[in-house]
Amino acid sequence: MNWLTRLLPTRGDTPALDDELRTRLQAWQALAEPDLGRPHFEAAYTVLNTEATGLDLDKDTMLAVGAIRVDGGRFSPADGYYAPLSGQPAAALAGLLHFVGKGPVVVFNTGFNRVMLERALATHLDVAPTWQWLDLRVLLPALFPERIDRPARLADWMRAFSIETFQRHHALGDCWAIAQLFLAAQSRAMAQGAAHARALGDLERARRQLWRQP
Repeated sequence: MNWLTRLLPTRGDTPALDDELRTRLQAWQALAEPDLGRPHFEAAYTVLNTEATGLDLDKDTMLAVGAIRVDGGRFSPADGYYAPLSGQPAAALAGLLHFVGKGPVVVFNTGFNRVMLERALATHLDVAPTWQWLDLRVLLPALFPERIDRPARLADWMRAFSIETFQRHHALGDCWAIAQLFLAAQSRAMAQGAAHARALGDLERARRQLWRQP
């Protein structure tokens, strides 16, 4: 059992889903896996971000999720998803799965956002997506060391790129800023030969190993 599974709920406590939600889940499960070797500007990614009651993974819970699709190196305000988990969390998360498909997904800080999302999906839908997760908190220092060469906050990277958004600390508002950073990352990655999602995953692993070295 690793640190991530310790934070996820035990299966068997998931509430029963109605027929409509089961049908939506079955449709999502039947989707084909993405080709992670497609060039960035021919591929679709989804930028994800969560909004939570706090930053303590042991006691805080997810309030809302935001998502923006980056397709072919572009994104649009109209191609986004925002859902609070109050009210009908299972329906909100089923809508997220429908929006994302099978990935890959991009976040800023997988250590927080991935745990929040996977815990909510396990709790309310009893599913565990096998998305490829790409963490800009790790990738940005690897791609832009001349700007910031260490782990830094989202606000630091927004300042470094003069990026603004319509609302900070909001699931979709911060997602908008992260999507802009991801476009910059895609462009720099292409120039450095990391031309697809699989290569970004390799770059992220290499940077994490470098940080773990004494």
